[in-house]
Amino acid sequence: MSLHVFPLPVPVKNLWPSSIKRNLAKGVRSAAPIRVCGFFLLGFLDLCAELTTEEVLKMDIPWETYMSTKLITGTHLQLLRRYDKKSESQRAALLDDDGPAYVGVFINILRDIFKEETVEYVLALIDEMLTANPKRARLFHDKSLSNEDTYQPFLSYGVQDFLFISNSYNDISGQIWLQEGNWFIQEKSCKILTLIVSARPKGQHGLVSNGESSHSKSKISAIDAVLEGLLNWLCLQLKAPSHPNRSVPLAVNCLATLLRERFVRVSFVQADGVKLLIPLISPASTQQSIQLLYETCLCIWLLSYYDAAIDYLATTRVMPRLVDVVKGSTKEKVVRVIVLTLRNLLPKAACGAQMIDLGLPQIVQSLKAQAWSDEDLLEALNQLEDGLKEHIKTLSSFDKYKQEVLLGHLDWYPIHKDPGFWRENITNFEENDFQILRVLITILDTSSDPTALAVACYDLSQFIQYHPAGRIIVSDLKAKDRVMKLMNHENADVTKNALLCIQRLFLGAKYASFLQS
Repeated sequence: MSLHVFPLPVPVKNLWPSSIKRNLAKGVRSAAPIRVCGFFLLGFLDLCAELTTEEVLKMDIPWETYMSTKLITGTHLQLLRRYDKKSESQRAALLDDDGPAYVGVFINILRDIFKEETVEYVLALIDEMLTANPKRARLFHDKSLSNEDTYQPFLSYGVQDFLFISNSYNDISGQIWLQEGNWFIQEKSCKILTLIVSARPKGQHGLVSNGESSHSKSKISAIDAVLEGLLNWLCLQLKAPSHPNRSVPLAVNCLATLLRERFVRVSFVQADGVKLLIPLISPASTQQSIQLLYETCLCIWLLSYYDAAIDYLATTRVMPRLVDVVKGSTKEKVVRVIVLTLRNLLPKAACGAQMIDLGLPQIVQSLKAQAWSDEDLLEALNQLEDGLKEHIKTLSSFDKYKQEVLLGHLDWYPIHKDPGFWRENITNFEENDFQILRVLITILDTSSDPTALAVACYDLSQFIQYHPAGRIIVSDLKAKDRVMKLMNHENADVTKNALLCIQRLFLGAKYASFLQS
């Protein structure tokens, strides 16, 4: 027989953990039921997600009771009395004077006390402390804490999916988590652990949390294992979010910090995490979505410093996504990080070719014309433009011609009148449903440059001459009327080449060439 438990202030006795009772009493609405030991708890995830740091810190924690039961020491109690419920300035002064001692107290509580409200409260204290000053994460690596495992408590509470395990009503009264942690606990643990790991002393690989040998008999968590567990959890949040709105932003935010380390970049690529970021790169409008887009692009930029990541990115659709965002974004920080990323990816041949095919040289010119205040962005745009120009020089003759046409910068380069070029590359004009011909015809409509108009007419006439079906294709593309308008152009060169194109279109290449001779 199933019992439906609705989120109303009903008496629950001792069947539920205190946090569930607390949230049930709030009467928060929720939608999807979750089956728990024969009960349906409606929207438990949403209830837990309602918790905020401010709300948690309003709770009163029975520190004296914990001391009487020897879960904390008298020294711990004294430190907690000085720190708890004090103003921000008072807490800051205490942390400045004896920060490692307070960190030690927090770590001991998280290690020895499993009551959910207490865990939430201590995590909220640490989160508040690090939010006010992220550099305080270094306190967790103080020499006085060398015998403490400063990572393990956060791994235990945060970096696991929370699951209910029970087969009977009696099990509910005990600890029902496979690994302790509602969403508030997971989120805070992940954020805190990310900051602590990132603040560890440099060169700490093959070492453990506070510099002891990985062969030590101590059970202190090895940093490599900590990072692996953290990265796996973050990837899991991107694949199957625990929270519908906050899992993905949390994961990306933490990755944007962790990927600053080469070791983490290597591990992230090996975990096949790069592909999870690419779908997040798309134009954004709201403040939240812009921040997520920025941090996602920041992750891609950090990965662009690792060759294996570049090789992988070159096989994905990341380039079209980045170009699509950068050409339409007005957010300077988003444009900057994408331009820096593209600059790093350009030397990879496949990436450079994609950028040129996507019209990036023209987009860069447009971006340079805008009024940016960031000098680093302006410098990066210049570097990217120079790099694209150098890359174009290495392209084949048809690639160079293609870029000239796509950019609309037509001029009388030797290639246009080279019979060998047209004979060898005439079938290349069929690519992408005759894209080059369509662009040439568009230039006839839009350009005011007489040289570009004359070259476009000439190139169309060359296509008619060298392609077996040239007259039919150009006619089908509706080029005739556009070219005929140019026969009355004020520029003699435009008129001459428009006439040549029309002659070849009507008479065929053989007779038109005879008339021109």
